[in-house]
Amino acid sequence: MTGIIHQLRHAAMTNRKRILLPESADPRVMQAAAELAAQNIVQIVFITLPDGVLTAPKGVEVFSELSDANDWRERAAAALTEFRAAKGMTLDKARVALENPLLLAALLVRLGYADGCVAGSIATTADVLRAGIQGLGLAKGAKQVSSIFIMELRDGRLLSFGDCAVNPDPDSVALADIAICSAKSHELLTGQTPSVALLSFSTRGSAEHPNVEKVRAALEHVQVACPELAVDGEMQFDAALVPEIAQKKAPNSVVAGKANVFIFPDLNAGNIGYKIAERIGGAKAIGPVLQGFAKPWMDLSRGCSAEDIANVAVIAAVLAK
Repeated sequence: MTGIIHQLRHAAMTNRKRILLPESADPRVMQAAAELAAQNIVQIVFITLPDGVLTAPKGVEVFSELSDANDWRERAAAALTEFRAAKGMTLDKARVALENPLLLAALLVRLGYADGCVAGSIATTADVLRAGIQGLGLAKGAKQVSSIFIMELRDGRLLSFGDCAVNPDPDSVALADIAICSAKSHELLTGQTPSVALLSFSTRGSAEHPNVEKVRAALEHVQVACPELAVDGEMQFDAALVPEIAQKKAPNSVVAGKANVFIFPDLNAGNIGYKIAERIGGAKAIGPVLQGFAKPWMDLSRGCSAEDIANVAVIAAVLAK
């Protein structure tokens, strides 16, 4: 178990938040739930038990078996009707829509039955995001959903990479929002003061291109919105990470050479970058951690392990307020 996961599990144990795992038919989900319940880390809740399974792992709650489950479903239907009235949602349509366990999970988190949700071992990212947006909604002030990966390096350093999972080609305003959300997530999960580098193939005017101009504009947006945040760009990755190179390329930067939050200019760069760091660099990639939802709503890779599911459930619990 890596250092950051050990710390996060300890933090999660202090208040044992309720986290929904709606894909109980996946054996990996069942294994993760059993582990978390056995270690008393997180209170795990299934929507229902899969066919052929008579009992949940010890300590795991099953929503469909609750005496007031129908009452919660009706509250969820009423909330969905109100939330999406402008889209033509009616109570009858809502009841049908809530047969989707992902959407039901989103409403149950919205209503406070659970503190967060982790899905995506079976469902696609598009399905997970759609259910979260339709049923849970965005956090106050959030402009979009984005993501970070916590990257634990071989030497124990913790970095955050964003956005590596959601937004293909953010404009400067969206990129600024990703930077601000990523800084907050990094601080909440690692305890570190964020130092944010807006990445590019250029450092401080070494190249001119519309893609570089986008990053410069994003920096201006961040500085206006969060003047207290340590942020700089445009900046090449080596200038952001390596002090010796920072001294040559950006000697007056408050971020260069000591960044711990790296914001990639688009999804191509971010997704490729985190996988190179993981597969060649030997970093442990923890996530993705979705940002921007009103409450913790987490996606998984369909190639995830039971350990990955457990780790993301722990992150959801730590982020829950």
